[in-house]
Amino acid sequence: MSVLRTTAMSEADLVRQLEARCKTLRRHVIAAAAGQFAHVGGALSCADLMGALFFHWLRLEGHERDHFLLSKGHAVTILHACMVELGWIGATELKDAGKAGSRLAGHPTAKAPGVEFATGSLGHALSVGLGIAMGDDLSRSAARTVVLLGDGELQEGTVWEAALAAPRFASQRLLAIVDYNRFQAGGSVDQVLPLEPLADKWRSFGWNTIEIDGHDQRAILGALARVPAAKGPTAIIAHTVKGKGLPGIEGTERAHYTRLEDEEVACALAQL
Repeated sequence: MSVLRTTAMSEADLVRQLEARCKTLRRHVIAAAAGQFAHVGGALSCADLMGALFFHWLRLEGHERDHFLLSKGHAVTILHACMVELGWIGATELKDAGKAGSRLAGHPTAKAPGVEFATGSLGHALSVGLGIAMGDDLSRSAARTVVLLGDGELQEGTVWEAALAAPRFASQRLLAIVDYNRFQAGGSVDQVLPLEPLADKWRSFGWNTIEIDGHDQRAILGALARVPAAKGPTAIIAHTVKGKGLPGIEGTERAHYTRLEDEEVACALAQL
């Protein structure tokens, strides 16, 4: 397995290796979005978060392995990219994702390796993650559960039902990460249904809440190092850029769901 190990590795070396890994993840996403429509923006906005999780923080093997749920399931291409780098699937499978006969769908499904919960409809994975964390508590497992949510997804009421229940029922090993890239299918989150003050909302529900730059590996690693907290679940609000790494497209509404032309792919890969 190609997960980074930190034994005898300085923080600077770890950051450099994770940054290089995340560039590779972005290349996979961009290549998969070449010539076909894809949710490339949300996949790229959380690439740095996914890199830190899958290649440093998550324990992916063993009896008490950690759990990961991609609640924003439309960003599945970044999860598939991680699968490639972990050696779970071949890179050639990415181009056939979503096509008949492929085990890789347009959202996570149980046919793909390592997927614990199928997420197409938004708003459900935090509730499932809460249930998993409660089950691990009952079995006295030290496994951790991570749920990665989209910001537009937070407009779903079931998210807040789970957020309200978690401090009462779940252990400190439950982690929710919000990819706060400020765009959703209908446009700007602030125009569709504003979320601010977002961090204060999570704190008011009883979560240990951390705000970070979601593209800064040192900030990401620092936040992950604070999990588990002494008491209660943790929420990380990661401020990100939609379509990060796509010149002329990042930070725009188009980035949410688009098809990349050949020259756009070439430009993005050259920049990476």
